[in-house]
Amino acid sequence: MMGAGHLLGAPIVRLRGVEKRFGPYPVLQGVSLDVAHGETACIIGPSGSGKSTLVRCINALVPLSAGSIMVDGREVNDPHLDKLALRRDVGMVFQQYNLFPHRTALQNVVMAQVHVLRRPRAEAEARARALLAKVRLADKLASYPGELSGGQQQRVAIARSLAMDPKVMLFDEVTAALDPETKKEVLVTIQELAAEGMTCILVTHEMGFARRVADTVYFTEGGASSSTARPRRSLASRRKRAPAPSWSRCCDAVRPRRGPRPRQHHRQGADGPGAYGPAGGRRGAGRDRSRAGGPPPGRRRGAGG
Repeated sequence: MMGAGHLLGAPIVRLRGVEKRFGPYPVLQGVSLDVAHGETACIIGPSGSGKSTLVRCINALVPLSAGSIMVDGREVNDPHLDKLALRRDVGMVFQQYNLFPHRTALQNVVMAQVHVLRRPRAEAEARARALLAKVRLADKLASYPGELSGGQQQRVAIARSLAMDPKVMLFDEVTAALDPETKKEVLVTIQELAAEGMTCILVTHEMGFARRVADTVYFTEGGASSSTARPRRSLASRRKRAPAPSWSRCCDAVRPRRGPRPRQHHRQGADGPGAYGPAGGRRGAGRDRSRAGGPPPGRRRGAGG
């Protein structure tokens, strides 16, 4: 199968009949999907449909209630699972950056390499410098998280995950807390990773981004999922057809609701063109009346008490 500019390999992540319940409340109900080597899979759906729970199950941060998750031949639901070994192979970037505030950007990327992978410090620092340059932060090595913007902190978090040389990267709504400009910086970084062939699973509300980079899009609703291998066509068709209430909530970030535009009557009087605003009201008329002691525009004397 041809992905976004690269060939996809055999499945590296495989879910079969995955279920998750919190007490009596079902969150995931029979979810099954495959993600191949080098594939970029986007998970889209309304809030509360189980997207974040699903990716946390893949990384064994949330235990399954039923079903099976295989990651590179390793059963995540195995009670004897080596979770540390799993998380070396499956990197995860959260909505919150989770950087150590008392460590510089360089130190944040070095620490796990030294303490978990047991890399020599010189090698870990060289790797960290290369990764921070890759995410366009070569000039921020000595900066602390409090000195960085939200987008810069998120890119440090991405570099920290990549430093562990993962086989799969999970992104859990990593741009949700960012403003439009810093959001773009993070999305460009993720897009570059996907183009290089990193296996990526993204939970996102960024519909345009999903359409642009995804090989497969999974739609979640009510704990279940459906998939499409043609994201551009499918997302376009879902916009055209009458959406379900949950889907309309999901699309709000992309397609803001528009109310009726106010009627404007442009008149040209003694004050020249543009002196009158909406509904023919002269600009500044309210101020003129208030100075003269009259009522504000739109209210009559004695009306409304």
